[in-house]
Amino acid sequence: MIGALIIVFREVIEAGLIIGIVLAATRGVHGRGKWISLGVLGGVLGASIVAGFAGAISDAFAGRGQELLNAAVLGAAVVMLMWHNAWMARHGREMAVEMFQIGEAVTEGKRPLTALAVVVGLAVLREGSEVVLFLYGIVAGGTSGSDMLLGGVLGIVAGAAFTGLTYLGLLAIPSRYIFSVTTILITLLAAGMAAQAVQYLDAAGVVTVLTDSVWDTSTWLPQSGIVGRALHALMGYNERPSMLQVIVYVAVIASMAVLMRAAAPPRKPVQAI
Repeated sequence: MIGALIIVFREVIEAGLIIGIVLAATRGVHGRGKWISLGVLGGVLGASIVAGFAGAISDAFAGRGQELLNAAVLGAAVVMLMWHNAWMARHGREMAVEMFQIGEAVTEGKRPLTALAVVVGLAVLREGSEVVLFLYGIVAGGTSGSDMLLGGVLGIVAGAAFTGLTYLGLLAIPSRYIFSVTTILITLLAAGMAAQAVQYLDAAGVVTVLTDSVWDTSTWLPQSGIVGRALHALMGYNERPSMLQVIVYVAVIASMAVLMRAAAPPRKPVQAI
């Protein structure tokens, strides 16, 4: 549940940031609410179609190499999470500027109001499609459907509330702090998913090296307990991880850090006065 909440919360904030920028740039434009609402509806519909195809693919593989399918879903989710964090580190600010420019162009009559629906719709579709893949990864990692649904709903509510309060100026928390915290949490989630994928490959007989357990913490921190389940959902905690799982876990965190550092735009040098 915690993993679903974090991912959905982050994606809702990103989509809400775009919508908020467009709303701010088109303040006073008649009919903007209708077109932005149509864009949101279209994006949600598109993401729902993606979810339908993902569910059909999962059902088609049920009972036929389910471990391999789960490992593939987790692997794809890890790659997407790594790409997502790196892309946001590089283009997040550029995207915000671009959205504001489009809003200003609509306000000045240089672009039609339909541009608002297109921009917002694509943003919601992109974030929604990522949510679908990430949530399938969470389910493949062992989270129940009910926990995923509850976490997803809480993430939507929390993300929408945060976005709305920020837009209205009632919440003074800079968005960069929220993104920094969620980036760290998503990095841990990705590492946990990668380690879980290794476990599925081991169960399927594909991986046969470095399978000995590194430690056993089941006596004082069982994975089936409340704290153990929370840590498993949040950072991929395993009471008896294999050596390969530990290596993959650390490698994903290190790779994510390197990618984000390489993707981040260079800082402008401070000029002496």
